Amino acid sequence: MDLSRYARQTVFYQIGEKGQRRLAEGRAVVAGCGALGSVITSLLVRAGVGFVRMIDRDFVELNNLQRQVLYDEDDVRAGLPKAAAAAEKLRRVNSDIEIEGIVADLNSSNAERLLSGFDVVVDAIDNFEARYLINDVCVKTATPWIYGAVIGSYGVTMNILPGETPCLRCLFPQPPAPGTVETCDTAGILGPTVNVIASLQVTETIKLLTGARDDLNPGLLQVDVWDGEMHRSAVPRQEACPTCVDQEFAYLSAAHTSRTTSLCGRDAIQIVMHGDQKLDLPALAIRLRNSGEVIENPFMLRFKVDAYELNVFPDARVIVKGTTDETVARTLYAKYVGL
Repeated sequence: MDLSRYARQTVFYQIGEKGQRRLAEGRAVVAGCGALGSVITSLLVRAGVGFVRMIDRDFVELNNLQRQVLYDEDDVRAGLPKAAAAAEKLRRVNSDIEIEGIVADLNSSNAERLLSGFDVVVDAIDNFEARYLINDVCVKTATPWIYGAVIGSYGVTMNILPGETPCLRCLFPQPPAPGTVETCDTAGILGPTVNVIASLQVTETIKLLTGARDDLNPGLLQVDVWDGEMHRSAVPRQEACPTCVDQEFAYLSAAHTSRTTSLCGRDAIQIVMHGDQKLDLPALAIRLRNSGEVIENPFMLRFKVDAYELNVFPDARVIVKGTTDETVARTLYAKYVGL
């Protein structure tokens, strides 16, 4: 390893040559290559983390370029998957490390295989269902992971160390109901928000990989870049937490995950949420009007965007017309309804 590449990093006394060599031996997996993921993977690769895997189900679109720093207009024209485009660019940044881009939908059938065997998992996912999957895998395998989320000018991050700290289900015992949480497609997002939260996540990753665990930030860190505010909140462990206390992995076992079905002859995918869900269609209609055409009645909501049509029902069931690809359908659901 040529340490001269990392000269400005090794001179930082908390890392030094010893820490740099530990980074070179480190293995990190980043779940998501969108806004947060593109910044996180770039910083990890430039820092010299020895093996970086990135997982993403989506492809590059023009509206990504405002905040997803790894991509350009050539990637949009080529319709490249984000994981593939990111891996190609990052190999040109640092050829001394191993970079793996996996184009896949993270779900209960592959999460343990894709996320196991790493020193740290970094969350850059856009939906709660996948985050609960990450939480299940990491608690089960005792793997540290770093939660991160952004919307508008606001972002949060939290270190989750199985056996030492509360887990995601201590923070959010139940996922928010579909349609109740804003997404970047309905509420917008500032590029600086992404960069701040991703940088905080990578700093915590570097601490973990260099062995500086005593320096890790405790609790939930909340940042609003517009107001210039930062706040840290303590997160208590829930005594009845089904995941980190009872060691029940309901999302990993697919007990709480959504189901997709291809509708024969209709060029459509149906997505059915687990459990007895209730969706506020009028509220969802208000959120979606700035993103596409909305037609509503007392029984359903029809939302048209680009070449797709989402037919949304009060029980959170959605029929996505215009595709037979389950990954595309789930991505649209996560973007506009919230999964």
